[in-house]
Amino acid sequence: MSSKTIYYATGKRKTAIARVYVQPGKGEILINRRDMETYFGRKSLAQIVRQAFDLTGTLGQYDVTVNVQGGGLAGQAEAVRHGISKVLEGVNEEFRPTLKKAGLLTRDARKKERKKYGLAGARRAYQFSKR
Repeated sequence: MSSKTIYYATGKRKTAIARVYVQPGKGEILINRRDMETYFGRKSLAQIVRQAFDLTGTLGQYDVTVNVQGGGLAGQAEAVRHGISKVLEGVNEEFRPTLKKAGLLTRDARKKERKKYGLAGARRAYQFSKR
């Protein structure tokens, strides 16, 4: 593996889409040109992003650059995690069973259900009045 090799994958969650670029390096994670801790603010979201590296034991071995858009911060963090997991699988096929068992390679397809006509929300009906 040469030092110029850049791996790419797309991660998705709800309406968030993350384009993830990974290359061998010191472990820097940049999200939308900002440091991961300053972008997400919460430690729990940064931990979600690092989860694939923790499971595979590759934390600090790769530099990650991410362009993420859409959704909220939690959805974006999970989209980034999904993208990183797909990249790590491409880098080393031996990581696949570990990532698959943790459920990181599966795209979480749950989205907000659309509002239906005649209802207050997706399923919530207006209050019924007998008289």
